[in-house]
Amino acid sequence: MSLELEQPGFFEQFEQLIAKEDKLEIREFLNDQNISDVADLMNEYPEYEAQIIANMAIHRAASVFKILDIAQQKDIVKELPSAKTAELLNELPADDRTDFLEELPKAAIRDLIKLLEPEERKITLSLLGYPDDSVGRLMTPDYVYIYLHNTVTEVFETIRKHGKNSETIDVIYVIDEDGQLIDDIRIRDVILASPEKRIDEVIDGRVVSLNVNDDQEHASQVFKMNNRVALPVVDDNNILLGIVTIDDMLWVANEEFSEDMQKMGGTEALNEPYLDIPFFKLIQKRAGWLIILFFSEMLTATAMAYFSDELSKALVLSIFVPLIMSSGGNSGSQASTLIIQAMAVSEVTIADWWRVMRREIFSGITLGSILGVIGFIRIAIWHQLMTHGVIQDLYGEHWVLIGFTISFSLIGVVLWGTLAGSMLPIVLKKLGADPAASSAPFVATLVDVTGLIIYFSVAFFFLKGVLL
Repeated sequence: MSLELEQPGFFEQFEQLIAKEDKLEIREFLNDQNISDVADLMNEYPEYEAQIIANMAIHRAASVFKILDIAQQKDIVKELPSAKTAELLNELPADDRTDFLEELPKAAIRDLIKLLEPEERKITLSLLGYPDDSVGRLMTPDYVYIYLHNTVTEVFETIRKHGKNSETIDVIYVIDEDGQLIDDIRIRDVILASPEKRIDEVIDGRVVSLNVNDDQEHASQVFKMNNRVALPVVDDNNILLGIVTIDDMLWVANEEFSEDMQKMGGTEALNEPYLDIPFFKLIQKRAGWLIILFFSEMLTATAMAYFSDELSKALVLSIFVPLIMSSGGNSGSQASTLIIQAMAVSEVTIADWWRVMRREIFSGITLGSILGVIGFIRIAIWHQLMTHGVIQDLYGEHWVLIGFTISFSLIGVVLWGTLAGSMLPIVLKKLGADPAASSAPFVATLVDVTGLIIYFSVAFFFLKGVLL
Protein backbone atom coordinates (compact mmCIF):
# COMPACT_ATOMS: atom_id res chain seq x y z
CA MET A 1 0.00 0.00 0.00
CA SER A 2 1.45 3.38 -1.00
CA LEU A 3 1.93 5.88 1.78
CA GLU A 4 1.52 9.50 0.67
CA LEU A 5 4.36 11.65 1.92
CA GLU A 6 1.97 14.57 2.37
CA GLN A 7 0.08 12.72 5.11
CA PRO A 8 0.96 14.01 8.61
CA GLY A 9 3.15 11.70 10.63
CA PHE A 10 5.35 10.11 7.96
CA PHE A 11 8.47 12.13 8.62
CA GLU A 12 7.66 12.39 12.31
CA GLN A 13 7.40 8.60 12.56
CA PHE A 14 10.80 8.22 10.96
CA GLU A 15 12.30 10.77 13.36
CA GLN A 16 10.85 8.90 16.32
CA LEU A 17 12.30 5.60 15.11
CA ILE A 18 15.72 7.18 14.59
CA ALA A 19 15.58 8.66 18.08
CA LYS A 20 14.70 5.24 19.58
CA GLU A 21 17.60 3.64 17.66
CA ASP A 22 15.60 0.46 17.29
CA LYS A 23 17.15 -1.07 14.16
CA LEU A 24 14.48 -3.74 13.83
CA GLU A 25 11.63 -1.20 13.81
CA ILE A 26 13.55 1.06 11.43
CA ARG A 27 14.13 -1.87 9.09
CA GLU A 28 10.46 -2.89 9.14
CA PHE A 29 9.36 0.71 8.59
CA LEU A 30 11.67 1.25 5.61
CA ASN A 31 10.92 -2.10 4.00
CA ASP A 32 7.19 -1.32 4.20
CA GLN A 33 7.49 1.84 2.07
CA ASN A 34 7.53 2.31 -1.68
CA ILE A 35 10.97 2.72 -3.22
CA SER A 36 10.14 6.25 -4.38
CA ASP A 37 8.93 7.16 -0.87
CA VAL A 38 12.23 6.03 0.63
CA ALA A 39 14.12 8.11 -1.95
CA ASP A 40 12.07 11.17 -0.98
CA LEU A 41 12.77 10.42 2.67
CA MET A 42 16.49 10.46 1.91
CA ASN A 43 16.12 13.79 0.15
CA GLU A 44 14.40 15.18 3.25
CA TYR A 45 17.00 13.75 5.65
CA PRO A 46 20.32 13.64 3.75
CA GLU A 47 22.23 13.13 7.00
CA TYR A 48 20.60 9.69 7.33
CA GLU A 49 21.17 8.51 3.73
CA ALA A 50 23.73 5.84 4.58
CA GLN A 51 21.80 4.75 7.65
CA ILE A 52 18.62 4.28 5.63
CA ILE A 53 20.41 2.14 3.03
CA ALA A 54 22.18 0.10 5.73
CA ASN A 55 18.90 -0.70 7.50
CA MET A 56 16.96 -1.92 4.47
CA ALA A 57 16.77 -5.38 2.98
CA ILE A 58 19.64 -5.49 0.49
CA HIS A 59 17.48 -6.03 -2.62
CA ARG A 60 15.34 -3.03 -1.67
CA ALA A 61 18.42 -0.98 -0.78
CA ALA A 62 19.79 -1.66 -4.26
CA SER A 63 16.48 -0.60 -5.84
CA VAL A 64 16.59 2.70 -3.94
CA PHE A 65 20.29 3.29 -4.58
CA LYS A 66 20.03 3.02 -8.36
CA ILE A 67 17.39 5.78 -8.63
CA LEU A 68 19.39 8.31 -6.58
CA ASP A 69 21.52 11.12 -7.99
CA ILE A 70 25.20 10.30 -8.46
CA ALA A 71 26.14 12.79 -5.71
CA GLN A 72 23.92 10.95 -3.22
CA GLN A 73 25.31 7.59 -4.32
CA LYS A 74 28.88 8.80 -3.74
CA ASP A 75 28.03 10.12 -0.26
CA ILE A 76 26.38 6.84 0.71
CA VAL A 77 29.28 4.67 -0.44
CA LYS A 78 31.72 6.90 1.46
CA GLU A 79 29.82 6.41 4.71
CA LEU A 80 28.88 2.73 4.44
CA PRO A 81 31.16 0.08 5.98
CA SER A 82 33.14 -1.91 3.41
CA ALA A 83 31.12 -5.07 4.03
CA LYS A 84 27.82 -3.27 3.40
CA THR A 85 29.23 -1.52 0.33
CA ALA A 86 30.32 -4.88 -1.08
CA GLU A 87 26.88 -6.34 -0.42
CA LEU A 88 25.18 -3.37 -2.09
CA LEU A 89 27.42 -3.33 -5.18
CA ASN A 90 27.08 -7.07 -5.70
CA GLU A 91 23.30 -6.75 -5.48
CA LEU A 92 23.06 -3.93 -8.04
CA PRO A 93 22.24 -4.92 -11.63
CA ALA A 94 25.40 -4.90 -13.74
CA ASP A 95 24.32 -1.93 -15.88
CA ASP A 96 23.39 0.24 -12.88
CA ARG A 97 26.62 -0.70 -11.13
CA THR A 98 28.59 0.31 -14.23
CA ASP A 99 26.72 3.64 -14.46
CA PHE A 100 27.76 4.40 -10.89
CA LEU A 101 31.39 3.29 -11.19
CA GLU A 102 32.09 5.20 -14.42
CA GLU A 103 31.37 8.47 -12.58
CA LEU A 104 34.12 7.81 -10.01
CA PRO A 105 37.88 8.52 -10.10
CA LYS A 106 39.97 5.59 -11.33
CA ALA A 107 41.48 4.99 -7.88
CA ALA A 108 38.02 4.67 -6.34
CA ILE A 109 36.91 2.31 -9.12
CA ARG A 110 39.87 0.02 -8.42
CA ASP A 111 39.08 -0.10 -4.70
CA LEU A 112 35.38 -0.83 -5.21
CA ILE A 113 35.90 -3.47 -7.90
CA LYS A 114 37.97 -5.42 -5.37
CA LEU A 115 34.81 -5.75 -3.27
CA LEU A 116 32.89 -7.52 -6.03
CA GLU A 117 32.44 -11.25 -6.30
CA PRO A 118 34.60 -12.82 -9.05
CA GLU A 119 31.78 -13.23 -11.55
CA GLU A 120 30.37 -9.74 -10.91
CA ARG A 121 33.89 -8.28 -11.17
CA LYS A 122 34.38 -9.94 -14.55
CA ILE A 123 31.08 -8.59 -15.85
CA THR A 124 31.74 -5.08 -14.55
CA LEU A 125 35.22 -4.88 -16.04
CA SER A 126 33.81 -6.07 -19.34
CA LEU A 127 31.13 -3.35 -19.38
CA LEU A 128 33.59 -0.63 -18.33
CA GLY A 129 35.76 -1.62 -21.28
CA TYR A 130 33.21 -0.34 -23.79
CA PRO A 131 33.38 3.27 -25.07
CA ASP A 132 31.63 6.03 -23.14
CA ASP A 133 28.02 6.61 -24.22
CA SER A 134 27.93 3.26 -26.02
CA VAL A 135 25.20 0.65 -25.65
CA GLY A 136 27.81 -1.65 -24.10
CA ARG A 137 27.88 0.56 -21.00
CA LEU A 138 24.11 0.17 -20.59
CA MET A 139 23.54 -3.51 -21.23
CA THR A 140 23.05 -6.17 -18.60
CA PRO A 141 24.07 -9.82 -19.03
CA ASP A 142 21.09 -10.93 -16.94
CA TYR A 143 18.57 -12.30 -19.41
CA VAL A 144 16.85 -15.57 -20.28
CA TYR A 145 17.85 -17.36 -23.49
CA ILE A 146 16.56 -20.53 -25.13
CA TYR A 147 17.21 -22.61 -28.24
CA LEU A 148 15.19 -23.37 -31.35
CA HIS A 149 14.73 -27.02 -30.41
CA ASN A 150 13.25 -26.21 -26.98
CA THR A 151 9.58 -26.90 -26.45
CA VAL A 152 7.27 -24.43 -24.71
CA THR A 153 7.32 -26.67 -21.62
CA GLU A 154 11.12 -26.56 -21.56
CA VAL A 155 11.03 -22.78 -21.95
CA PHE A 156 8.94 -22.44 -18.81
CA GLU A 157 11.36 -24.66 -16.94
CA THR A 158 14.22 -22.40 -18.07
CA ILE A 159 12.33 -19.29 -16.96
CA ARG A 160 11.67 -20.79 -13.50
CA LYS A 161 15.34 -21.69 -13.17
CA HIS A 162 16.96 -18.49 -14.41
CA GLY A 163 14.21 -15.87 -14.51
CA LYS A 164 14.65 -14.70 -10.92
CA ASN A 165 18.03 -13.12 -11.66
CA SER A 166 17.02 -11.77 -15.05
CA GLU A 167 16.50 -8.06 -15.69
CA THR A 168 13.19 -8.90 -17.38
CA ILE A 169 11.31 -11.98 -18.54
CA ASP A 170 8.89 -10.05 -20.74
CA VAL A 171 11.07 -11.04 -23.68
CA ILE A 172 12.97 -14.32 -24.15
CA TYR A 173 15.92 -14.55 -26.54
CA VAL A 174 16.50 -17.38 -29.00
CA ILE A 175 20.11 -18.27 -29.85
CA ASP A 176 21.91 -21.06 -31.68
CA GLU A 177 24.59 -23.34 -30.29
CA ASP A 178 27.28 -20.76 -31.08
CA GLY A 179 25.49 -18.03 -29.13
CA GLN A 180 24.32 -16.10 -32.19
CA LEU A 181 21.03 -14.28 -31.86
CA ILE A 182 18.23 -15.79 -33.95
CA ASP A 183 15.12 -14.08 -32.64
CA ASP A 184 13.35 -12.75 -29.59
CA ILE A 185 9.94 -13.88 -28.42
CA ARG A 186 7.50 -12.21 -26.07
CA ILE A 187 6.41 -14.13 -23.01
CA ARG A 188 2.78 -13.66 -24.09
CA ASP A 189 3.42 -15.70 -27.23
CA VAL A 190 5.01 -18.46 -25.17
CA ILE A 191 2.10 -18.54 -22.72
CA LEU A 192 -0.46 -18.78 -25.51
CA ALA A 193 1.40 -21.55 -27.38
CA SER A 194 0.72 -25.25 -26.88
CA PRO A 195 3.10 -26.93 -24.36
CA GLU A 196 4.45 -29.41 -26.91
CA LYS A 197 5.22 -26.78 -29.59
CA ARG A 198 8.86 -26.16 -30.46
CA ILE A 199 10.21 -22.61 -30.43
CA ASP A 200 11.07 -22.71 -34.13
CA GLU A 201 7.31 -22.99 -34.71
CA VAL A 202 6.54 -19.93 -32.58
CA ILE A 203 9.13 -17.33 -33.63
CA ASP A 204 8.40 -14.83 -36.42
CA GLY A 205 11.98 -13.84 -37.39
CA ARG A 206 11.36 -10.09 -36.91
CA VAL A 207 14.13 -9.46 -34.41
CA VAL A 208 15.49 -5.96 -33.78
CA SER A 209 18.89 -5.71 -32.11
CA LEU A 210 21.53 -3.16 -31.12
CA ASN A 211 25.25 -3.36 -31.69
CA VAL A 212 27.36 -3.14 -28.55
CA ASN A 213 29.20 -0.11 -29.97
CA ASP A 214 26.05 1.81 -31.00
CA ASP A 215 25.60 5.27 -29.53
CA GLN A 216 23.15 5.44 -26.64
CA GLU A 217 21.19 8.22 -28.33
CA HIS A 218 20.76 5.98 -31.40
CA ALA A 219 19.55 3.18 -29.12
CA SER A 220 16.94 5.51 -27.65
CA GLN A 221 15.57 6.19 -31.11
CA VAL A 222 15.45 2.45 -31.92
CA PHE A 223 13.40 1.86 -28.76
CA LYS A 224 11.03 4.64 -29.71
CA MET A 225 10.52 3.44 -33.29
CA ASN A 226 9.99 -0.22 -32.34
CA ASN A 227 7.94 0.18 -29.15
CA ARG A 228 10.01 -2.34 -27.17
CA VAL A 229 10.56 -2.80 -23.43
CA ALA A 230 13.92 -4.49 -24.04
CA LEU A 231 16.30 -5.01 -26.94
CA PRO A 232 19.11 -7.55 -27.41
CA VAL A 233 22.72 -6.35 -27.77
CA VAL A 234 25.07 -8.20 -30.11
CA ASP A 235 28.68 -7.86 -31.25
CA ASP A 236 29.88 -7.59 -34.84
CA ASN A 237 29.49 -11.37 -35.23
CA ASN A 238 25.86 -11.31 -34.02
CA ILE A 239 26.79 -13.00 -30.73
CA LEU A 240 24.24 -12.12 -28.04
CA LEU A 241 26.08 -10.24 -25.26
CA GLY A 242 23.26 -8.77 -23.20
CA ILE A 243 20.10 -6.73 -23.24
CA VAL A 244 19.13 -3.10 -22.72
CA THR A 245 15.81 -2.31 -21.04
CA ILE A 246 13.48 0.66 -21.36
CA ASP A 247 14.32 2.02 -17.89
CA ASP A 248 17.91 2.51 -19.03
CA MET A 249 16.66 4.39 -22.07
CA LEU A 250 14.60 6.71 -19.90
CA TRP A 251 17.76 7.67 -17.99
CA VAL A 252 19.62 8.19 -21.26
CA ALA A 253 16.83 10.39 -22.63
CA ASN A 254 16.88 12.47 -19.44
CA GLU A 255 20.66 12.89 -19.58
CA GLU A 256 20.61 13.77 -23.28
CA PHE A 257 17.87 16.34 -22.66
CA SER A 258 19.85 17.93 -19.83
CA GLU A 259 23.02 18.05 -21.93
CA ASP A 260 21.21 19.57 -24.92
CA MET A 261 19.55 22.21 -22.74
CA GLN A 262 22.90 23.20 -21.24
CA LYS A 263 24.61 23.35 -24.63
CA MET A 264 21.75 25.38 -26.09
CA GLY A 265 22.27 27.84 -23.25
CA GLY A 266 25.87 28.36 -24.35
CA THR A 267 27.78 26.14 -21.89
CA GLU A 268 29.46 22.77 -21.99
CA ALA A 269 27.44 19.86 -20.58
CA LEU A 270 27.93 19.73 -16.78
CA ASN A 271 27.44 15.93 -16.53
CA GLU A 272 26.61 16.27 -12.83
CA PRO A 273 24.09 18.18 -10.67
CA TYR A 274 24.60 21.94 -10.68
CA LEU A 275 24.94 22.24 -6.90
CA ASP A 276 27.45 19.38 -6.73
CA ILE A 277 29.85 20.46 -9.46
CA PRO A 278 33.03 22.10 -8.06
CA PHE A 279 33.07 25.88 -8.46
CA PHE A 280 36.18 26.10 -10.65
CA LYS A 281 34.95 23.23 -12.83
CA LEU A 282 31.69 25.15 -13.32
CA ILE A 283 33.69 28.24 -14.32
CA GLN A 284 35.68 26.12 -16.76
CA LYS A 285 32.49 24.77 -18.34
CA ARG A 286 31.07 28.27 -18.81
CA ALA A 287 34.16 30.33 -19.58
CA GLY A 288 35.05 28.65 -22.87
CA TRP A 289 31.86 29.59 -24.67
CA LEU A 290 31.80 33.07 -23.11
CA ILE A 291 35.32 33.74 -24.43
CA ILE A 292 34.35 32.49 -27.91
CA LEU A 293 31.22 34.65 -27.89
CA PHE A 294 33.20 37.63 -26.58
CA PHE A 295 35.69 37.43 -29.44
CA SER A 296 32.81 36.98 -31.85
CA GLU A 297 31.14 40.12 -30.53
CA MET A 298 34.39 41.98 -31.19
CA LEU A 299 33.51 41.57 -34.85
CA THR A 300 30.38 43.58 -34.10
CA ALA A 301 32.53 46.40 -32.80
CA THR A 302 34.67 46.12 -35.94
CA ALA A 303 31.57 46.37 -38.11
CA MET A 304 30.36 49.41 -36.16
CA ALA A 305 33.76 51.06 -36.66
CA TYR A 306 33.67 50.31 -40.37
CA PHE A 307 30.35 52.14 -40.69
CA SER A 308 31.35 55.00 -38.37
CA ASP A 309 31.22 57.53 -41.23
CA GLU A 310 27.63 56.59 -42.02
CA LEU A 311 26.73 56.85 -38.34
CA SER A 312 28.30 60.30 -38.07
CA LYS A 313 26.36 61.51 -41.10
CA ALA A 314 23.04 60.00 -40.01
CA LEU A 315 23.11 59.68 -36.24
CA VAL A 316 19.48 58.57 -36.32
CA LEU A 317 20.62 55.19 -37.66
CA SER A 318 22.35 54.37 -34.37
CA ILE A 319 19.01 54.51 -32.54
CA PHE A 320 17.83 51.39 -34.35
CA VAL A 321 21.03 49.31 -34.09
CA PRO A 322 19.89 47.43 -30.92
CA LEU A 323 16.47 46.79 -32.49
CA ILE A 324 17.96 45.38 -35.69
CA MET A 325 20.53 43.22 -33.89
CA SER A 326 18.09 41.81 -31.33
CA SER A 327 15.45 41.00 -33.97
CA GLY A 328 17.94 39.02 -36.04
CA GLY A 329 19.36 37.27 -32.98
CA ASN A 330 15.91 36.40 -31.66
CA SER A 331 14.75 34.94 -34.98
CA GLY A 332 17.98 32.92 -35.24
CA SER A 333 17.62 31.62 -31.69
CA GLN A 334 14.03 30.58 -32.38
CA ALA A 335 15.00 28.69 -35.52
CA SER A 336 18.01 26.95 -33.98
CA THR A 337 16.01 25.85 -30.93
CA LEU A 338 13.20 24.44 -33.09
CA ILE A 339 15.56 22.55 -35.41
CA ILE A 340 17.75 21.16 -32.60
CA GLN A 341 14.66 19.87 -30.81
CA ALA A 342 13.24 18.42 -34.03
CA MET A 343 16.53 16.65 -34.78
CA ALA A 344 16.69 15.29 -31.22
CA VAL A 345 13.37 13.48 -31.66
CA SER A 346 14.14 12.48 -35.28
CA GLU A 347 11.48 14.74 -36.79
CA VAL A 348 14.19 16.32 -38.96
CA THR A 349 17.24 14.64 -40.51
CA ILE A 350 20.17 15.87 -42.62
CA ALA A 351 18.30 14.74 -45.74
CA ASP A 352 15.53 17.25 -44.93
CA TRP A 353 17.84 20.27 -45.26
CA TRP A 354 16.17 21.66 -48.37
CA ARG A 355 12.67 21.31 -46.93
CA VAL A 356 13.84 23.09 -43.80
CA MET A 357 15.58 25.85 -45.76
CA ARG A 358 12.57 26.43 -48.01
CA ARG A 359 10.27 26.58 -45.00
CA GLU A 360 12.56 29.00 -43.15
CA ILE A 361 12.93 31.27 -46.19
CA PHE A 362 9.15 31.83 -46.24
CA SER A 363 9.05 32.02 -42.45
CA GLY A 364 11.85 34.59 -42.38
CA ILE A 365 10.23 36.77 -45.04
CA THR A 366 6.84 36.61 -43.32
CA LEU A 367 8.15 37.26 -39.80
CA GLY A 368 10.49 39.99 -41.08
CA SER A 369 7.59 41.65 -42.92
CA ILE A 370 5.49 41.63 -39.77
CA LEU A 371 8.25 43.29 -37.78
CA GLY A 372 9.01 45.63 -40.70
CA VAL A 373 5.42 46.88 -40.80
CA ILE A 374 5.42 47.38 -37.04
CA GLY A 375 8.73 49.26 -37.30
CA PHE A 376 7.43 51.55 -40.05
CA ILE A 377 4.24 52.28 -38.08
CA ARG A 378 6.34 53.06 -35.01
CA ILE A 379 8.41 55.62 -36.97
CA ALA A 380 5.26 57.16 -38.50
CA ILE A 381 3.61 57.56 -35.08
CA TRP A 382 6.76 59.05 -33.59
CA HIS A 383 7.04 61.48 -36.52
CA GLN A 384 3.49 62.67 -35.95
CA LEU A 385 4.22 63.23 -32.28
CA MET A 386 7.38 65.13 -33.24
CA THR A 387 5.42 67.23 -35.75
CA HIS A 388 3.02 68.31 -33.00
CA GLY A 389 5.88 69.14 -30.67
CA VAL A 390 5.12 66.37 -28.19
CA ILE A 391 8.68 64.97 -28.44
CA GLN A 392 11.94 66.06 -30.07
CA ASP A 393 12.12 65.74 -33.85
CA LEU A 394 14.71 63.09 -34.76
CA TYR A 395 13.65 61.91 -38.20
CA GLY A 396 13.02 65.16 -40.01
CA GLU A 397 11.61 65.37 -43.51
CA HIS A 398 13.13 62.04 -44.54
CA TRP A 399 11.19 59.94 -42.07
CA VAL A 400 9.60 57.84 -44.85
CA LEU A 401 13.00 56.78 -46.21
CA ILE A 402 14.17 56.00 -42.68
CA GLY A 403 11.00 53.92 -42.20
CA PHE A 404 11.70 51.98 -45.39
CA THR A 405 15.29 51.45 -44.27
CA ILE A 406 14.20 49.96 -40.95
CA SER A 407 11.44 47.86 -42.54
CA PHE A 408 13.56 46.28 -45.25
CA SER A 409 16.49 45.84 -42.86
CA LEU A 410 14.25 43.89 -40.52
CA ILE A 411 13.10 41.66 -43.38
CA GLY A 412 16.68 40.95 -44.39
CA VAL A 413 18.04 40.44 -40.87
CA VAL A 414 15.18 38.21 -39.73
CA LEU A 415 15.43 36.16 -42.94
CA TRP A 416 19.17 35.73 -42.43
CA GLY A 417 18.65 34.87 -38.75
CA THR A 418 16.14 32.11 -39.50
CA LEU A 419 18.37 30.65 -42.22
CA ALA A 420 21.49 30.70 -40.04
CA GLY A 421 19.65 29.31 -37.02
CA SER A 422 18.03 26.48 -38.98
CA MET A 423 20.97 25.46 -41.17
CA LEU A 424 23.78 25.57 -38.60
CA PRO A 425 22.53 22.55 -36.56
CA ILE A 426 22.16 20.53 -39.77
CA VAL A 427 25.67 21.48 -40.92
CA LEU A 428 27.13 20.50 -37.54
CA LYS A 429 25.29 17.17 -37.66
CA LYS A 430 26.67 16.56 -41.15
CA LEU A 431 30.19 17.23 -39.84
CA GLY A 432 29.68 14.77 -36.99
CA ALA A 433 29.34 17.39 -34.26
CA ASP A 434 26.53 17.82 -31.74
CA PRO A 435 23.78 20.06 -33.23
CA ALA A 436 23.11 21.43 -29.74
CA ALA A 437 26.49 23.15 -29.93
CA SER A 438 24.85 25.65 -32.30
CA SER A 439 23.42 27.29 -29.21
CA ALA A 440 21.08 30.24 -29.19
CA PRO A 441 23.81 32.64 -27.93
CA PHE A 442 26.18 31.49 -30.69
CA VAL A 443 23.58 32.01 -33.42
CA ALA A 444 22.61 35.39 -31.95
CA THR A 445 26.24 36.52 -31.98
CA LEU A 446 26.70 35.37 -35.56
CA VAL A 447 23.59 37.22 -36.68
CA ASP A 448 24.61 40.37 -34.78
CA VAL A 449 27.66 40.86 -36.98
CA THR A 450 26.00 40.07 -40.29
CA GLY A 451 22.88 41.98 -39.25
CA LEU A 452 24.85 45.20 -39.03
CA ILE A 453 26.20 44.68 -42.54
CA ILE A 454 22.67 44.10 -43.85
CA TYR A 455 21.34 47.13 -41.96
CA PHE A 456 23.93 49.60 -43.23
CA SER A 457 23.79 48.19 -46.75
CA VAL A 458 20.03 48.79 -46.86
CA ALA A 459 20.52 52.24 -45.32
CA PHE A 460 23.07 53.13 -47.99
CA PHE A 461 20.60 52.03 -50.68
CA PHE A 462 17.71 54.17 -49.41
CA LEU A 463 19.58 57.14 -47.95
CA LYS A 464 22.44 57.60 -50.43
CA GLY A 465 22.50 61.23 -51.52
CA VAL A 466 19.95 62.15 -48.83
CA LEU A 467 21.50 61.53 -45.41
CA LEU A 468 24.55 59.52 -46.51
